[in-house]
Amino acid sequence: MGKPAVDDLPTPTGREMEILKILWEQGPSSVKEVHRRLARGGELAYNTVQTLLRIMEEKKGLVDHHVDGRTFIYTPRFSRDESTARFLDRVFDGAAAQLVQSLLRTERVSSEELDRMHTLIADARRRGMGAPPREKSA
Repeated sequence: MGKPAVDDLPTPTGREMEILKILWEQGPSSVKEVHRRLARGGELAYNTVQTLLRIMEEKKGLVDHHVDGRTFIYTPRFSRDESTARFLDRVFDGAAAQLVQSLLRTERVSSEELDRMHTLIADARRRGMGAPPREKSA
């Protein structure tokens, strides 16, 4: 089975997002490793994590696995950046400025985060990102 387009994937549930965040941060992980990280916040059965990962793979196409000995090692099918772009497209029709405006209106961005965003934007401009396309010379 080929890799589905990120736009074709179902939206992950809250718990599935928690699992994806663990996989993005830790890299490929076993059920035991994911369970250990998730269970820190309270009671959560190992079998529940195992079932969630199976659903995320077989029904939703969010993760893949390979076998290491007798252990399934899970990997996200899409990077955090690919998933962010999908969110931006689905919720804001690809308009990054609308996303930032929404964050600023809800006052969910700290002063430190604003400074970091300003630095990231300046760096992107220096690399030529966001510049209008150059016309080809004849």
